[in-house]
Amino acid sequence: MCGRMKKIYKEFVDLSYQPSESDIVCLFKFSTKKEIEEAVGAIAAESSTGTWTELTTETKEAIKKRAKVFEIKKNIAKIAYPIELFELGNMPQLLSSIAGNIFGMKEVETLRLEDVSLPKEYIKSFKGPKFGINGVRKIFDVWDRPLLGAIIKPKLGLTTEAHVKVAKEEWIGGVDIIKDDENLTNQRFNTFKKRVELIMKAKKEAERITGEKKVYLFNVTAEANEMLRRAKLVRDAGGEYIMVDILTVGFSALQTLIEEAQRLNLAVHAHRAMHAALTRNKKHGISMLVIAKLARVVGVDQIHVGAVFGKMESSYKEVMQIVKEIKNEEINEKNLLYQKWFGTKQVFPVASGGLHPGVVDKLYEVFGKDVIIQA
Repeated sequence: MCGRMKKIYKEFVDLSYQPSESDIVCLFKFSTKKEIEEAVGAIAAESSTGTWTELTTETKEAIKKRAKVFEIKKNIAKIAYPIELFELGNMPQLLSSIAGNIFGMKEVETLRLEDVSLPKEYIKSFKGPKFGINGVRKIFDVWDRPLLGAIIKPKLGLTTEAHVKVAKEEWIGGVDIIKDDENLTNQRFNTFKKRVELIMKAKKEAERITGEKKVYLFNVTAEANEMLRRAKLVRDAGGEYIMVDILTVGFSALQTLIEEAQRLNLAVHAHRAMHAALTRNKKHGISMLVIAKLARVVGVDQIHVGAVFGKMESSYKEVMQIVKEIKNEEINEKNLLYQKWFGTKQVFPVASGGLHPGVVDKLYEVFGKDVIIQA
C-alpha cells in the first residue's frame, strides 16, 4: 500500500507544468521526513482530486482536474489548481480545499500556506471593497494625512454612559475614528442598541464642537442574522461604519454581512482577532498575507495589518508585504506570488496594538499617509 501511494502522490507532481492564467496558485512551506515529491504530491492530491488510496472510480476528466506541484525549491512548493475545482464567489469552499485537511496529513510534519495567487475570474466573482482607501477618505474629506483612531479602554466593563463619555472626550481631543474593541458586542452592562443610540448623539455633539467629521465603528460580531440586524440598526441611526471580527465569524458570515453592508452603504472595518492562532507559527498554519488578500477579495474596506511597533508580534517585512498587497493593483516581487487585482479597490491598512504618541513618527515613516493609526 505505501509503495502504491508514493507512486500515486508523485503523479500530482509535474515540474514541467506552466500554470495557466486561470489557475489558482498556492505557495506552501513544509517540512517532512518523507521523500519530498511524495510529501508535496500528497498536499496537491488531498487539496484537489486525490485521496489516501487508489481509486477505481477516477475518470480521465477527473485526472485532468488534478492539482499540480510545478515547482519545488528546498522546503517551498508551488501548486497550481484548475479553476474548475472551485465554486466562484464561495470563499469557504476555497479554504476547505487549499487550507483544509492538508494541515493534518502524516506526510508533512509542518505546513504553512504562505501565499495564494487568484485569477481574474475568481476575483471578479466577489464584490470587493465598496469604499476602499479613497472612499473612506471621502467620508472624512481628509486626504493628506493618516487617519487617527482610538479604542475605548477598558475594552470591557464600562457602562454605556461611561463608555460614551470617553468616546466624546477622545473625539473632542482630535481623534477621527473611535471603535468598539473585538470582544465588546451586546453585553448587559453595555448593550449594542443603547450604545448606538448614545454614541450617535455624542458624535453629533463632538462634530458641532470641533467642526470635524467623526466616525464610530460599531462591532456587529454575532450570529449571522443578528449581524445583519445590527448593521441595519447602525444605518438607521445615521452611522457610516460597522466593524466585524472576520475570523471568528468566518468567511461565510463575512460574505453575507458585506453584501448587506454594501446595500446599506456602510463601510466595513475588519478586525483580525484570532489570527495569531493561524499565523504566528512561521512553520505551520496560514500567513496573515493570505488572510488579508482574501479579505480584500471578499470586500472589507480596512483591516488590521500589524504595526511593527507596539504590543503585538509582527515584523517589518511581514507588515510591508501585507500593506503592498492590499494597496497595490499589481504585485510582482521576489518571494511572493504574482498577483494582479483587476481594478479591485485598495484596502486601508490599520496599524494598532499598544501604540502611543512616541511611535507616530516611526509609523509615518513605515506606512506613509495612507494608514489608520489606531491607538
